[in-house]
Amino acid sequence: MTVSTHARRTRIHVTGAASTAVRPVLEAPRRPARVLAVFPSGVYLQVRTEIEPSVIAVITGTATRLPNSVLLAGPLPGVTVGEDASVGERTVELGPLSLGVRRWWDPAPPLGQVERARLEDAATRLGDPPRPGLAGNADVELLAVSCAKGWLLGAVTAAEQLVGLGPGLTPSGDDVLAGLLVTLRHLGAAAGAERAVWLAGWLAATVTYDAGSRTTPISATLLHCAARGEASPEVIAVLRGIAGRQALEPALRRLHRLGHTSGADLAQGIAIGVDAVLALGGPR
Repeated sequence: MTVSTHARRTRIHVTGAASTAVRPVLEAPRRPARVLAVFPSGVYLQVRTEIEPSVIAVITGTATRLPNSVLLAGPLPGVTVGEDASVGERTVELGPLSLGVRRWWDPAPPLGQVERARLEDAATRLGDPPRPGLAGNADVELLAVSCAKGWLLGAVTAAEQLVGLGPGLTPSGDDVLAGLLVTLRHLGAAAGAERAVWLAGWLAATVTYDAGSRTTPISATLLHCAARGEASPEVIAVLRGIAGRQALEPALRRLHRLGHTSGADLAQGIAIGVDAVLALGGPR
């Protein structure tokens, strides 16, 4: 870390690591941004750009490493909502902080091949997640049935109703859809279920088309990430557990602990996705 004196304020220069999901925005020419939300372990910046993700999370090591994150080794600067910032040329300028990105991580690592027997075992172990935000919701049920049948109209209709449904920075409906999209993409490819990947493409186009006007900016960005198969390590760990790459139960417990209902909602989407991959994959 180095400190330099600027004519207007003292700059603190640090380095960090970022998700490759935000690489296009970070490597683009510098653009203005504003502070969208501030939490003890993270600051959300909304960048003035048409490139997605347009919301970037600058986080410390104690925060959930969302797929749109830049990880800062030191403490967050003291900033307020609405404050100006800038992003680009591999640098985030935030308050007195000048954060240069030097390392990257992949929020969508491939799973490799997975056997149908593992999916069948995982489907029985996923069960009903604890206290999802939309328990008993008719559109969630329509989404699950339609995906398992490969009924595109029903799946798209349900997805349109779920975008932005629920309170909070990431409404429950969005979290269910994000878990589903990531699962269809990753496990569909890993199991050779081409119809599941095809369904993921249509649902991704549906939920991202006007997400910016139907849900929160933070959640809209996370839907764009999920549409590409990008997710937090907690979600990826569950998919790896399903594929037999690591223990499933501890990964599920970590996922369920995310947020008020976010973890349970993501798990609900994953369960719907596993059932759909099994149904659409056919016998191997």
